[in-house]
Amino acid sequence: MKRKLKILFQGDSITDCGRNRADIHDLGHGYPFYAAKLLTERYPDIDFEFIDLGISGNRTPDLVARLESDFVEIQPDICSILIGVNDTWHHSNPNDNWMKHSYFEHCYRTVLEALKTRTSAKILLMEQFLLPAEDKTYFREDLDPKIQITRKLAREYADAFLPTDGLLAAAYTTEDWKKFSEDGVHPTAYGAEAIAKWYVDAIAPLIEE
Repeated sequence: MKRKLKILFQGDSITDCGRNRADIHDLGHGYPFYAAKLLTERYPDIDFEFIDLGISGNRTPDLVARLESDFVEIQPDICSILIGVNDTWHHSNPNDNWMKHSYFEHCYRTVLEALKTRTSAKILLMEQFLLPAEDKTYFREDLDPKIQITRKLAREYADAFLPTDGLLAAAYTTEDWKKFSEDGVHPTAYGAEAIAKWYVDAIAPLIEE
């Protein structure tokens, strides 16, 4: 009998990526779709259940609002979270009205604490990222401190961490950044496949434990 493993993808539009929200097993056309394909190929002896509950536009407070139904009740074996760019983007106009870093941390910590205490899930945290789109470069003023908070929370709560912003920065030193994302936030198919490969490498130790 195959080992069963339930993997939950959580986040915003980057995770949602056009999925059919009436079907929690629909993975859209972003990194969850590619990651699931790679994982299924890599571990043929595991019976995976992949669930995508990313919702476009979500911020950390939205994850708190759906914590019960979309995290705790799912009881995943592994939960990955990619959140945070909207906590910056949705507060960027006017750009002196950023979401307080303390509130961002409080919301994110609330989600992670519940996962740790109310589920048996292993946690993969993926840091939020931004590519150098000219109209969004000023986001860095707020985004970078929030990335540091994500890294701090990963050290406290995560079983694995994907430094997505850093990995993409390394990747586009030798390639045109627009191959990865035309608007600096939402990955192209090429970018989604790259993230999926890093995702699989990051999650592999949790699967193989």
